[in-house]
Amino acid sequence: MRETAIRLEQFYASPLGGAARDMAARRLSTLWPDLCGCNVLGYGYTWPYLAPYEPSANRLVLAMPEGQGAIAHQGRRGVATVLTQGQALPFSDATFDRILAVHMMEESETTAATLSELYRVLAPEGRIVIICANRSGMWARAEGLPFGAGRPYSRRQLKAALARAKFIPTVGSNALYIPPTSLLTRPSLLRGAERFGETVWPRFSGLVLVEAIKRLYAPSDNGHAQKVARPKFSGVPALNKTHVNKGGIGKTDV
Repeated sequence: MRETAIRLEQFYASPLGGAARDMAARRLSTLWPDLCGCNVLGYGYTWPYLAPYEPSANRLVLAMPEGQGAIAHQGRRGVATVLTQGQALPFSDATFDRILAVHMMEESETTAATLSELYRVLAPEGRIVIICANRSGMWARAEGLPFGAGRPYSRRQLKAALARAKFIPTVGSNALYIPPTSLLTRPSLLRGAERFGETVWPRFSGLVLVEAIKRLYAPSDNGHAQKVARPKFSGVPALNKTHVNKGGIGKTDV
């Protein structure tokens, strides 16, 4: 059972949810400082993270899985939300330049199929970022909170899942080092906790972020690796070598 859109909306309206959003958005902004002119897809529950990009993006669409439910968010072009059925996405191939997925990996029962669909709708050289709960962090153990639901991932596991879907992982990051309690959500405490966590225990963040790129020439898993033989130069007879006899007539070895 997925976390519902209503529950997620309530979580992000709380101080604790706001802290999670701010710390993840801080890392996201270093990967995507500007999405001016881009066609952007948010999959899962992504509005709190994509809202700052909406004024500059060419088009912003929020796709929300049917098990989660949908909340209508208003963009410049009207309602930007679509409710999806199963893992199929109602978009043409290569529609989007950027895709952000949040609250998707942990609770998806068809992860491989969903990632395959995201690959399909992403344009060549487009980029995807997935944000999910860190397997080693405290937030993955907070069962009463959205990031404590479903299966958490390590950065290595997330990169492996993306690679199996033909994406090429480029960079990973960690965010959210405070414990899952609203007592530590003041901005000054958040900044201090982030600096301390990044320095002392970077692996134990609450969230992990991984970016990947779609390249059409990415090798398929169905291919067979071939070893490249090292050339052997010693003991190989020279070919087409010309000898000149005493009469000045050349003779070629074949």
